[in-house]
Amino acid sequence: MTRPTPRTRGEELLLARVSAAAGRAHLGKRRATYPGAAHTRPARARWLPATKATADVRLDLYEQGMTIAVKGRIHVVRYDTTTVRHDTACTVTDIEGKQVVLYVRPEEPEASGAEVWVTEIRRAVARAQLPRALAALDNGERLTFGDIWLTRERIGSGDVSARWPQVRQLDITKGVIRLNIDGNWHNLGPTESEIPNFSVFHAVVDCLRADGARP
Repeated sequence: MTRPTPRTRGEELLLARVSAAAGRAHLGKRRATYPGAAHTRPARARWLPATKATADVRLDLYEQGMTIAVKGRIHVVRYDTTTVRHDTACTVTDIEGKQVVLYVRPEEPEASGAEVWVTEIRRAVARAQLPRALAALDNGERLTFGDIWLTRERIGSGDVSARWPQVRQLDITKGVIRLNIDGNWHNLGPTESEIPNFSVFHAVVDCLRADGARP
């Protein structure tokens, strides 16, 4: 049986800092740790596709959020407040408003578990933010996801609008978001990568479609 490689002094200190940051943010229990690569953007930077990572990163997933250790700094992300975008990279917003762009390490895409952590982040954000989104709709508010808007009664974007009982299916084809309204397909305009928190949007649509289908 192979023994695990002992941590170095630097790794022990980093783990202590990560754990302390997660504790201060009340992220709960650690669930998994992954390697990767990342760079950061200022809080007010535009959302632009990233092309090159600048540093190795340690990514720790917790019950209520995650920590990202990059360039000696620990970024804390809460699932209930972050914004996620996913194109060629996964971009999240930390609790200070700074954007962190996460990549797969090109030399070890399988070992990094990127598909696992990207999927888990998106699912966790949807779980955390869906109740608040539905509550806002119940209060008569209108939600926007990029150029798409939602109310309890309707969904729309640009010239396309429909009541929920008319919506038969939501489909993403080559990144393009399409809606089947009364048997006819309509493009909603923005692509999946242009929608902030697409997983939350998709979860809200599923709930509203189900409610609209009830007699």
